[in-house]
Amino acid sequence: KNKKGIIFGVLDAQSLAWKIALKAIEEGADIVLTNTESAIRFGAVKILAEEHKIKLIACDITNLEDITNLYKEAITHFGCSIDFILHSVGMSFNLRKNKSYTDINYEYFIKTLDVSALSLHKILQIAYNNDFITKEGSVLTLTYIASERVSSYYNDMTEAKAMLESTVRHFGYHYGKKNGVRINAVSQSPTPTTAGNAIPEFTTFLETSNTVSPLGNASAEDCANYCVTLFSDYTKRVTMQTLFHDGGFSKVLQ
Repeated sequence: KNKKGIIFGVLDAQSLAWKIALKAIEEGADIVLTNTESAIRFGAVKILAEEHKIKLIACDITNLEDITNLYKEAITHFGCSIDFILHSVGMSFNLRKNKSYTDINYEYFIKTLDVSALSLHKILQIAYNNDFITKEGSVLTLTYIASERVSSYYNDMTEAKAMLESTVRHFGYHYGKKNGVRINAVSQSPTPTTAGNAIPEFTTFLETSNTVSPLGNASAEDCANYCVTLFSDYTKRVTMQTLFHDGGFSKVLQ
């Protein structure tokens, strides 16, 4: 209640980031949404923000100046520093171009790492150096178990997620020491979203994981509920973790 947060990565009403944003608002938070100018111009996020009267600020998450300006504009809007951040951003240019893992384009690969992983380091470094996040604030990112397993369809996003989780651990240590800010990753079940449905063989794997998981797949709404607990004061000593929210899938020997 009364916490102020920035949500990166809402594309449309099916986005996990959007479900999490709605749950945060329901629990009493005030939020700012952000995405790239092109996503705002051509996507559904602008309509969603207008319908729910949410502040929307354009930001290229790979651009340091854009990120700094986003923080300053959000803090001016809230009248105080930021209590929580959700980083829900990921894109593989090799997947988009149907390049196989054994024949990836390395320029695309570098872009994948920049958008999907290095962007978290950038938003944390800027916040760290400028004290943009409140003491004992919370930062979350969304990851996937393919970071530590072999996945035939996830391509170079496997490396991106592994790098993302490493950033969670390392920046979690430094930011925790400095200001009590906790940083965690939530490893969610395969979830039907616009981005997820674009992955080859996604439907098959969705069905398989639902069968293997003793509790079945966690829904987008389940994910939102879980993430909001990690924004709250009930989880002040949870940090540097990759937290599996997957119905038990990650612990089942297949």
